[in-house]
Amino acid sequence: MYRPQFNKRQAFVFRHFGNKGYSLFSCLGREVVCSVLSVATLTYASAESVSTAPVTADSVATKTDKELTLEEVSVTGSRAPLTKSQAARMVTVLDRSDIQQAPVQSVNDLLKYAVGVDVRQRGPIGTQTDISVRGGTSEQIIILLNGINICDPQTGHNVMDLPTDLSEIIRIEVLEGPAGRIYGTSSLVGAINIVTRPAAETSTDFTLEGGSYGYAKASGRTNLKAGRWNNQVSASYSRSDGYSRSQAGSLNTDFNATKAFYQGSYEDPDVNVYWHLGFADKGWGSSTFFASPAWQADDQYQNTTKWMSAIQAETKRGRLHLHPAIYWNQNRDRYEGYRGKPELMKFNYNRTNIYGVSLNSYFDWAAGRTAVGAEVRNEDLVSGNLGEPLSKPRPISGTDRDYTLGINRTNISAHLEHNLLLRQFTLSAGLVAVKNSWADMDMSVYPGIDASLRLGSRWLLHTSLNTSLRMPSFTEMYYKLQGFSADPHLKPEEMTAVEGGVSYHANGFSATATGWYHHGKNMIDWLMDTRLGDEAVWQSVNHTKINSVGIEATTELDFRRLLPAQQLLSRLRVSYSYIHQDKEQEQGLVSQYALEYLRHKLIANALLQPMRKLSLNLNVRWQDRQGSYTDFDGAAHDYKPYVLTDARLTWQEKTWKVYAEANNLFNISYRDYGLVEQPGIWLVGGCSFRL
Repeated sequence: MYRPQFNKRQAFVFRHFGNKGYSLFSCLGREVVCSVLSVATLTYASAESVSTAPVTADSVATKTDKELTLEEVSVTGSRAPLTKSQAARMVTVLDRSDIQQAPVQSVNDLLKYAVGVDVRQRGPIGTQTDISVRGGTSEQIIILLNGINICDPQTGHNVMDLPTDLSEIIRIEVLEGPAGRIYGTSSLVGAINIVTRPAAETSTDFTLEGGSYGYAKASGRTNLKAGRWNNQVSASYSRSDGYSRSQAGSLNTDFNATKAFYQGSYEDPDVNVYWHLGFADKGWGSSTFFASPAWQADDQYQNTTKWMSAIQAETKRGRLHLHPAIYWNQNRDRYEGYRGKPELMKFNYNRTNIYGVSLNSYFDWAAGRTAVGAEVRNEDLVSGNLGEPLSKPRPISGTDRDYTLGINRTNISAHLEHNLLLRQFTLSAGLVAVKNSWADMDMSVYPGIDASLRLGSRWLLHTSLNTSLRMPSFTEMYYKLQGFSADPHLKPEEMTAVEGGVSYHANGFSATATGWYHHGKNMIDWLMDTRLGDEAVWQSVNHTKINSVGIEATTELDFRRLLPAQQLLSRLRVSYSYIHQDKEQEQGLVSQYALEYLRHKLIANALLQPMRKLSLNLNVRWQDRQGSYTDFDGAAHDYKPYVLTDARLTWQEKTWKVYAEANNLFNISYRDYGLVEQPGIWLVGGCSFRL
């Protein structure tokens, strides 16, 4: 068993390993210290890449003062990096094999297969999606790209307009529960980190797709690896006619999107440096996305343009390890209440600039591993509809109008964390102190503690108590158009959560079970009192308190290891979650977000391989949503449960592959959100080539 030595640590270097999760480390027979740029710890992954038996390979044991580079493995669930077996915080990881085999065309769709995540779509293929965790809202989680916060303080609706293509993502990490001491504000009920890396070797690839409703996509990527430098650039374009029409017969769910992404890295014995620059522009017919009984528009339209940039580094030698980062994100939004008709309703323009700088550090000493750091983040919005009057109007590029309103706020946070690492036990405790310039907020402290106990090599018990907060979005504070009325004096949301769980891992079999309890106060939501009839509007309010309780369980069977004689069935994974909230909803009061959650979610995934190069991925989801929506007549309807089946058939060669996908295979009629009915069966075919 590996014993951590805080003043003299050893690690090993491997640049390549086999496709089997157990092929390399089982022969080593030892747990390996992994160090990559990451923000969460594995609960489970397709590759069981760490063994816990003692080392027997002398030639390996002599390699010291090196670093292991394994992009398939995530190793930090705290401010300081810890190995998988040491970690006290648990997350779900969708790794590269999950991404490549899934019948999806966007990150939004992929997250449907994470059992603790609620993906509410207003359109397919990532058109507009609200992502939430454990019964929360889309505003209550933090989204990160390579560890950098990319949340838009204007609204959470458009945060998933990412510049990256699925083919560039090596894993997605989903941390459930409050994470204030790890991520600061925004991480009220969880975090999702999307990790990309340039290809390991110089290469070029491109992909072509086509399918139902005029869907088409072309994408390409090329990278150049030269010594310690690696640079990669990618681009894609996609479009669709949409699956529905307005009452006037015009397109109202069509979309087109352009993306470009550059990322690079430099590595030497002293430091690793990573950077990225991304661009995403997307326009889509918004149908009835924001309609109400008082405003029955079915031809809305929206366009977003995003820039995302960051540079990060991490030192590799010495007792004190530093990880600085600096970033800038810009989000532009144009909303058309009546598509192409500004004379009926002026187009709403918003521009948000986010600037941030952070420094995290950690060091080892006799009592364990300690991390300390700070972050400053400034959020600046200029708008035609949100905020306070500007002292001087600013021109809106490409128009004859000006931004006349705006708001600026700065968030300062500092964190301290200590990790006690014993042979079978880990205790990680810390706090974050937060001060926001908005509304003269006082300094507030949010503590947290995680613990895990390892029983032998197969059982793991974990428990945690964490707190966090979230500042209101600018939309929640100031949005006032037809059918909506916001409150600029909203209070920050606060959350306290307790959870505990157990996991079991053996050769070819794994199972996890977790129970949790959330206590939230000052929770923010949009509510409508339908008893007011034509006078009813959506109003942003602070709920007093919401208590939530839930359970999650996952079982996975690797049949290649359990039944090696057969070749057809490769893997079977089944996951289930249950949530209950005790907030009473008054008669006639309709919630847009907080009182609508997935009470039940069941996911079954099977990977089959009928032939050596042919694979079939089948996914079945059953969802039962709590809550209701209002139709154009003002009548409230409960959400109905539904079962969806998705499938992907892939023929894989060394340098190319072809595939066919079917989403909603049995053409089920369902709604994820309000008045917006989702499409029936959607067929996609594609091919990918690598040079």
